Amino acid sequence: MKNYKIDDLMSFVEVGRTGSFRTAAIKLERDASVISRRVSQLEKSLGVRLLIRTTRAVTLTEAGQMYYHRLRRALEEVDNATRDVGDFTATPQGSLKVSVPTSFGREIIARLFAKVITDYPKIQIDAHFEDRIVDIVGEGFDVVIRVGILSDSSLISRKLGSFRSALVATPTLIEKFGLPRHPEELAQYPCLGFTKLPEWPNWTLEKGETTSTLQPNCVLLADSSEAVLISALQGLGIALVPEWMAAPYFKSSELINVLPGWRSCRDIEVHALMPGSLIPAKTRIFIDELIQSFKISGF
Repeated sequence: MKNYKIDDLMSFVEVGRTGSFRTAAIKLERDASVISRRVSQLEKSLGVRLLIRTTRAVTLTEAGQMYYHRLRRALEEVDNATRDVGDFTATPQGSLKVSVPTSFGREIIARLFAKVITDYPKIQIDAHFEDRIVDIVGEGFDVVIRVGILSDSSLISRKLGSFRSALVATPTLIEKFGLPRHPEELAQYPCLGFTKLPEWPNWTLEKGETTSTLQPNCVLLADSSEAVLISALQGLGIALVPEWMAAPYFKSSELINVLPGWRSCRDIEVHALMPGSLIPAKTRIFIDELIQSFKISGF
């Protein structure tokens, strides 16, 4: 199929609509000679005469009439499609497919869904809670939330916030074993290991300028932070868990901070990844709301 220039097609349609090269030229903001040359190029490409030119008028041939009516509808559809795409860029609307980590997504991200949908009723959220690395382009995701170190990627990313982890245990366990005064003493305590921590199998903690690294004596290992937290709540041992996970249980006094002031030494960053630089309004709004929510929550 030949590649016809859009300018030639538009010129022909406008001449067919107005019956005048001069009027079409005014509409398209070009010289009449330019419009005439474009139509002639189109006729040459098609190998058929589209217009009958006389000194008094310009009329469509039979082939020209058929081509004009179909081409006009096609160009109108192009205009409509272009306008609709522009609306998607300017107006938050459409389905927003999001991938979020399971635990972090349920506890932190999901809280935002109601606000986004209430404030922007034309957005529909399609949320996928999973801990695997998804193919954001191949699987058609608009945005992916990832926790931790990002691998090299051509994707667009925005940092949403960061958090650290703290040592927690039940008051009952501390009553039984006593309260440690320094990380080195943790070797005498039953501990719970989350194997996806960046420093694993070590716990590297810091307090001010002081750093301490140890290998905990674990009675339980798990690749799920939720499983570790549940076990800590059951009094099984001391756990190093994200502060955002522990916060509600500090308030309810179900857990206590075992070594106040000591935290994991590395910030765990949270990023939003997007498949390209032309970000639709629905995605921009969602990410902006996340950033604002994270600031309020102290991330």
